[in-house]
Amino acid sequence: MPRPDFPKTIFEFNQWFPDETACIRFLIQSRWPDGFVCPRCGGKAYYWMETRGLLQCTTCRFQVSPTAGTVMHRSKQPLTLWFQAAYLVTTHTPGMSALQFQRQVGLHNYETAFTMLHKLRAAMVRPGRDKLDGELEVDETYIGGERPGRVGRGAAGKVIVAGAVEVRGKAANRVRLQVIPDASGASLIPFLTNCSEPGAIVITDDWLGYSKVSQAGYKHIVVDTKKLIHIHRVFSNLKTWLIGTHHGVSPQHLQAYLNEYTYRFNRRNTPMAAFQTVLGLARERVGPTYEGLYGVKKGGTDWRHPTNPIAETTR
Repeated sequence: MPRPDFPKTIFEFNQWFPDETACIRFLIQSRWPDGFVCPRCGGKAYYWMETRGLLQCTTCRFQVSPTAGTVMHRSKQPLTLWFQAAYLVTTHTPGMSALQFQRQVGLHNYETAFTMLHKLRAAMVRPGRDKLDGELEVDETYIGGERPGRVGRGAAGKVIVAGAVEVRGKAANRVRLQVIPDASGASLIPFLTNCSEPGAIVITDDWLGYSKVSQAGYKHIVVDTKKLIHIHRVFSNLKTWLIGTHHGVSPQHLQAYLNEYTYRFNRRNTPMAAFQTVLGLARERVGPTYEGLYGVKKGGTDWRHPTNPIAETTR
């Protein structure tokens, strides 16, 4: 039996997931498309424990939660809210800020909205995902607050983001983005090898940080920086998205937003299918805790006003 289909419109979504029971049914069918199999004894029969929200194997009585190992596990929020969050994040074209999400679903607590969205962002990165291949444009950009100082390479107080975009004909295909500590070859080459296949054609400008690209096993082509059209367009849209949708983000959380942008960009032609993908990926990713997001226990910082907000900067 194939995995369940995904809702194509908001009307379908509301019809499919009106209550907790519908969400649980979807989770069970998604996790066991060929029928339930007990992880302990391999038994295929179970009964649903309504009071505890668990599946219990009828053979060995082992109990399994349909949300185990997901961002939803042991959450105090209802599944209907988690499903709404996943749907809004993946189908809302410009993305969604925590404040927007809080207002859309009627949450009283901003902290809850912020944490839920970050848990879903963590689920957007699939371990062992396919590497970029073929022709790649590679460059780096600088994102930081509105402060005086140098622009571009050598700018102080900025966050450096390395990017690689796979080019197919005249169009951009997939992208990878990563925060790096500096623009040296010691940072740029590992980024390249982690996100792309050996033997790929790597197109960069003449920055010295790329001088050892050929030694890393790639065919290196150096061009004028103005010819790196696709990766520059990615960077420009990224900065517009960070400011327009999220009104700037803190350096601490920038990589999570890069992951969301990458996920959204790579699935821009199938946004509805991405809803199902998030739920599928979330089955294996628990996501960050409050302490992991802020580095402190609750009450240790004002989460409404993160320090050092990132704003768009020129290179």
